[in-house]
Amino acid sequence: MNQNPRSQARSAARLAAVQALYQHHLESTPTARLLDEFHQHRLGMSDDEDDAEFADAEVAFFDDLVRGAIARAEEIDDLLTAKLAEGWTLKRLDKTMLQILRAGAYELLARPDVPVGAAISEWVDVAKAFFDDREAKFVNGVLDAVAKDAR
Repeated sequence: MNQNPRSQARSAARLAAVQALYQHHLESTPTARLLDEFHQHRLGMSDDEDDAEFADAEVAFFDDLVRGAIARAEEIDDLLTAKLAEGWTLKRLDKTMLQILRAGAYELLARPDVPVGAAISEWVDVAKAFFDDREAKFVNGVLDAVAKDAR
């Protein structure tokens, strides 16, 4: 299925947001510096082959996902914790999986312009870029539960 350019730009922004949030999680990079680093080296037109996947990312959408997920981290983590199976904690989750869930939850909470089904489907696709189908189904289940509270 071919996506329109805006959908492709948002998909690239979501993927980049996961990487930025992961970097923030590991290094506690201040948000402004993190965004600047991604603007300078990862987003926009890049001659670097490694960064080609982010070349057409929608920068404003990326910025909102990263800023919002960081700013509302406590609220988002509480919401996610409530949706995990008994005995599971956020600390037990793979660090990349955690960032996918945080960014996805933020989008569901704060971006009513994106339909619930579209947002969840996009985050499942992001999960598939890093994990197998089992983990992608996990993302689907958790974000579907988040959406019921968020919207």
